[in-house]
Amino acid sequence: MAMYDLGVKDEPDLRSEQECFPEVDPGVEVLGDRVLVQLRREKTTSKGGILLVDETKQTLRFNETVAKVCEIGKLAYKSPDTLEPWIEGPWCQIGDLVRTIKYGGDRFVVQPDDGGAPVVFITLQAREIISKIKSFEAAQKMKAFVD
Repeated sequence: MAMYDLGVKDEPDLRSEQECFPEVDPGVEVLGDRVLVQLRREKTTSKGGILLVDETKQTLRFNETVAKVCEIGKLAYKSPDTLEPWIEGPWCQIGDLVRTIKYGGDRFVVQPDDGGAPVVFITLQAREIISKIKSFEAAQKMKAFVD
C-alpha cells in the first residue's frame, strides 16, 4: 500500500491560521469537566501542489493532535469534590492552541459551508489537554504525528 511520505523534510504547514482552523459551528455545547477543541484541518495538497489521496487525508485527519480550544465546560479545571479551581488554574483558555492526546475523547466531523476539507472536533476531559502551544508559528512546524 503506497502512501504519501508525511515526513518529507519536516516541512512546515504554511497555511494561515484561518485555513487551519476555519470558523465552524460544531453544533454541540460542552458539559461538565470537558473541553471542546477543533483539530487542525488536514492538508489537501502537498507542498509541491500534489493532491493528496483520500487515504492520506484521512490518516492526517485522525492522527492530528494540534487543536484550538473552542469551549471549556463549567466544571473543567476544578476539584470534583469542592468545585474549587485547581491550584495551578486552568491549563488553557478559549482560543489557545494546544496538543491533545492522540487516542482519546469523542471525535466528530462537521462538513463546513466553504466546501473545503471536513473539520474534526473532539470533546476531551480537561486533563487530556497535554500542552499549550506558544504560538501559531510553533504550531505550523508541528507534524500531525510522529512517524
